[in-house]
Amino acid sequence: MGKYFDMLMEDVRMKEGLTACMNCGICTGVCPAAEFYNYDPRQIVNMVQTKDDDAIEKLLKSDTIWYCGECMSCRPRCPRGNTPGYIIQSLRTLSQKLGFFTESEKGRQQLAIKRTIGQNILTSGYCVKPNFVDPDLHPEQGPVWRWIHDNDKDVFERFGDNYCKVGVGAGRKIDDRSMEEIRSIFEVTGGMRFFENIETCSDKKAKEMGYEKAGDDYFHDVFTTNSGQHSGK
Repeated sequence: MGKYFDMLMEDVRMKEGLTACMNCGICTGVCPAAEFYNYDPRQIVNMVQTKDDDAIEKLLKSDTIWYCGECMSCRPRCPRGNTPGYIIQSLRTLSQKLGFFTESEKGRQQLAIKRTIGQNILTSGYCVKPNFVDPDLHPEQGPVWRWIHDNDKDVFERFGDNYCKVGVGAGRKIDDRSMEEIRSIFEVTGGMRFFENIETCSDKKAKEMGYEKAGDDYFHDVFTTNSGQHSGK
């Protein structure tokens, strides 16, 4: 009893985010995610406070903890000083560490985030750049975006002459020294190990789902799959 709660409390965000919830429901009332998803931050905080291992493990393996947009609307409104958004962040981190994230549809999407935004940072220094947004993975952008993506240099060089080149300005190429520093930060803080764990756990799950490994087919699956079972309406 309390094993997962103790692990959560090793996270500084839990120590700051969980004080004494009285189940008033204000956090749920102001939460944008609760308006659209099967998501209730009040219930999550209450469940964590029970310290019940079975209940917390169910949360760690659920889609529920991935619905939060981390807007922190809950933080300034709680009369007891709780921050459900911090608690969600701690739950997500523990889910990733334990490999439980692969047990839910939304959780499996962590691989897509790691291989897009995470890998983008490590290879370019940017979270997102126009030439990174693959039209095949973002059909909602429509045919105009495909044209922009295919002609990005012609389009974005109009805003400055250093697009994808060393120099100053938006969209410039990040110099090698800065890139080395970025990768060192990920190494020292444990980010690289975190990424490796996401890959390892995803590879295991991919094989369970009938894929040879967490390759392109599995990546595309987790990136695009939507069961339509997440709405709160």
